[in-house]
Amino acid sequence: MSLFPKRMVYGYCFYRQETIYCTYKMRKNIQKTGINLTSTELTAPCGINCRLCRAYVREKKPCPGCRGWNDNKSPSCINCRIKNCETLVKNNLKYCFACGEFPCARLAHLDWRYRTRYAVSVIDNLLDIKEIGIRKFVEIENIKWKCPECGAMICMHKPECLSCGYAWHLIPVLNN
Repeated sequence: MSLFPKRMVYGYCFYRQETIYCTYKMRKNIQKTGINLTSTELTAPCGINCRLCRAYVREKKPCPGCRGWNDNKSPSCINCRIKNCETLVKNNLKYCFACGEFPCARLAHLDWRYRTRYAVSVIDNLLDIKEIGIRKFVEIENIKWKCPECGAMICMHKPECLSCGYAWHLIPVLNN
């Protein structure tokens, strides 16, 4: 079950009958800054939007995303157990939601980590992709993660916009 309507970084958007509806404030920002469509290839099999990753947005040796070449990737990304999952590879599945074991323990653990640290749910992302398709998902992600101050894409791993410093998200303190 999808979580639409979703609370976005600044305003609301929801999807209904092939249309994305947004609040007035969000529509004004979209008109002012425009929306650059991202490649659907920048969404990892686990549902992470690679365009929002700190490795993708770094200035020196940026990562090409999970589906890209292994140049500039850390060993942990190259050897990712979700991306290299035997079931995904063997059955040529593009996203984890197509697997009969969805959500597996690895994906559930990743979802917990990203919910806790970055307020992002990879399982919800995958359910949304399954429900509305990757292109609509990418359109919504472009709206959701656009800085309301400068229009740059926000990095999900940082609590402030890397371009202007706008504080968009406070990372919760984890109790040990």
